[in-house]
Amino acid sequence: MRKILTVLAALASLSLTNCGYNAIQSEDEQIKANWSEVVNQYQRRADLVPNLVNSVKGFAQQEKDVLLGVTNARAKVGSIQATPEVLNDPAAFQKFQAAQSELSSALSRLLVVTENYPQLKSDALFKDLMSQLEGTENRITVARNRYIKAVQEYNVTIRSFPSNLTAMAFGYKEKPNFSVENEKAISTAPKVDFNPAPAPSK
Repeated sequence: MRKILTVLAALASLSLTNCGYNAIQSEDEQIKANWSEVVNQYQRRADLVPNLVNSVKGFAQQEKDVLLGVTNARAKVGSIQATPEVLNDPAAFQKFQAAQSELSSALSRLLVVTENYPQLKSDALFKDLMSQLEGTENRITVARNRYIKAVQEYNVTIRSFPSNLTAMAFGYKEKPNFSVENEKAISTAPKVDFNPAPAPSK
């Protein structure tokens, strides 16, 4: 009897492997892990925003609209619960992506404004914050790319025969992925030139 059960267990295991069940499980877990890293890096960026805004405010209080835009965009990001359940809800994923894109745009506008304030650009605290922001943007790019690759592999698996039958049987559906008009532009970390422009020759 024990031998029969062993054989049945082996056949069941082989069947699950061939039908793609194990691959789907593994790839689904990889997506969750990569998503967690994406969220962590975006949170790291959001945590930098209050100090960055205060630093700029100290030198450029008159730029209220830009500062308010960054603050509001950061608040919108913070209002979204980026749990793994978001990955099963394309609308929620789109909302998350839109909020992060809005913060990216607001930060870009803030960096443009700082170009008008040489004293701010030479401030040690601001330079440190910008260095942290640039490093964080690089980590966001890496985390996003890993997530994108994991989702692509998973989506191919659940659309391919015979694993697509297993996916349908267990309710696995395609995961949403990042999609922007200019992925290259958004993945470029913000840079600030701390060297003053040379004076025009007379």
